[in-house]
Amino acid sequence: MEEPANYIVECISSRVMCEEFILGFLKGVISLFIIVDPFGNIPIFIGLTKDMGEDERWRTFRNAVAAGFSLLLAFAVAGRWVLEIFGIRLYSFKIAGGALLLALAFDLLTKGKVEEKPSPEESGVVPLGIPLLAGPGAITTTIVTLETIGPLVTLSSVLAVAAITWLILKFTSPIYKILGKTGTTIISKVMAMLLAAIAVQYILEGVTEYLKS
Repeated sequence: MEEPANYIVECISSRVMCEEFILGFLKGVISLFIIVDPFGNIPIFIGLTKDMGEDERWRTFRNAVAAGFSLLLAFAVAGRWVLEIFGIRLYSFKIAGGALLLALAFDLLTKGKVEEKPSPEESGVVPLGIPLLAGPGAITTTIVTLETIGPLVTLSSVLAVAAITWLILKFTSPIYKILGKTGTTIISKVMAMLLAAIAVQYILEGVTEYLKS
């Protein structure tokens, strides 16, 4: 009688663990996807890459996804230790990311483009990958998921959102073709103002958290 009873207990335990993993995974994917917001970033990505060719633009997007989610994977594995080992507080990361985006937005608004045209590798990493995709919000979400749900679910969530983001950005070039040069220029100006607002928000949040600490 003990063996069947133990078998039933193991089956129930395995089922509960599986359900917990699925629920945690879905929660992690949804929360991180909302923060990363690849759909909302498409106009910004188009505006920042409007002077690039199709192949160059797609290479930039691939680099952005690789760079941004590599950073999130690092936080999914190491969490707060990554910040602590360098003595960096999250509010410092927010202020630095906000300053970077604000400088870029200023260039786009006043000059129409960045002073020096970066390579796909450079623009893919900064600012498209970091901090637009993997910004302070995404890093915070990853750390919270790690501490509340566990490393396996966190890693799985980051990889799933990376794959979804990659697929979404795959269709950015067709959208660019539909908009054309004039439409893209208009969007780039509007998105530059939005980018500046996001930058200011990052800085204000960082300063507020610093004052509270």
